Amino acid sequence: MTAFGTGFGFTLLAEDGRARRGEVQTAHGTVQTPAFMPVGTAATVKAMMPESVAATGAEILLGNTYHLMLRPGAERVGRLGGLHRFMHWDKPILTDSGGFQVMSLAKLRTMSEEGVRFQSHLDGSTHLLTPERSMEIQYLLDSDITMSFDECTPFPATEVQAEQSMRLSMRWAQRSRNAFTDRPGYGLFGIVQGGIYQTFRAESADTLRRIGFDGYAIGGLAVGEGQSEMFRVLDFTTPMLPRAQPRYLMGVGKPADLVGAVLRGVDMFDCVMPTRSGRTGQGFTRRGPVNIRNARHLDDPRPLDAACQCPACRNYSRAYLHHLFRAEEVLGLMLLTWHNLYYYQDVMRELRVAISEGRVEKYAASFEAEQALGDIEEI
Repeated sequence: MTAFGTGFGFTLLAEDGRARRGEVQTAHGTVQTPAFMPVGTAATVKAMMPESVAATGAEILLGNTYHLMLRPGAERVGRLGGLHRFMHWDKPILTDSGGFQVMSLAKLRTMSEEGVRFQSHLDGSTHLLTPERSMEIQYLLDSDITMSFDECTPFPATEVQAEQSMRLSMRWAQRSRNAFTDRPGYGLFGIVQGGIYQTFRAESADTLRRIGFDGYAIGGLAVGEGQSEMFRVLDFTTPMLPRAQPRYLMGVGKPADLVGAVLRGVDMFDCVMPTRSGRTGQGFTRRGPVNIRNARHLDDPRPLDAACQCPACRNYSRAYLHHLFRAEEVLGLMLLTWHNLYYYQDVMRELRVAISEGRVEKYAASFEAEQALGDIEEI
């Protein structure tokens, strides 16, 4: 099944309930779904070499329009051969539109129908980001998957606020579609907004389907509403989206969030959590999160997760990881980040197999039961 555009494709390989197993074809390779995208905000996944990221099983990275437009500049990256060459990553790259960061990081924002005028959080310089400029930046970066420019509706938002925000995003989506340059293997995703309100989500999804996109993202979640509310919104939102295109839940999340969203029909994810947590001493394991800074790990010879095959778990003890963090050694950040990314990819691998074999509900129940055990003596 080929999506809208010229050469960008999605193949649905298996379904188990609402969970889906598929492949996304892009100019820089194929991505197996469900897929988790490590976040390379400023053209790097923090504390990781590109080869190390690939070794975890990651097939696609996320880059950030806002950060890269400010430093080193999209035109500079373009002159240097695009983001793949710039950061030495030859696999697919998705870039977000910059809308969320403009709202959350930039100073003195002024939003209008045209776009958002703001001051850089780095040096105070003034910039205007519009749907057309966002498309231009992502083209210069050579993104395999470009995201339409939108406003991330805050939480909580009243019905009036959610409606106005969603409709502005839909007008910007049409302008993004008009400004996007179709090329073989490159795709543009629309972003469904509407807060927690089913009526507005339905209007947004219908508008995006009529415009026509290569994939559909679900935005405005994981912004404070909680897991149960997020799942409730996904329950009514994913059925609104075309079956033949990939579905991407933006900015999510913890391992349990990913499993629950896959059960509800989501194909793609990104989140800073595994890398940010890795730099602050939190490791995600099959028995739940572990704070490696805790004194109980001081003399512990066990690996962080005995079932994990990442270098941190194969070669080092909890005691050593604990020592690295207490001594503020950079290697600790690197090893724990590597582990977290590897674990997230393990969850994706296991989900793909479970969907293919028609046992994803059993997998999810087993996953939840094991997580609930906590970090007890036997890992």
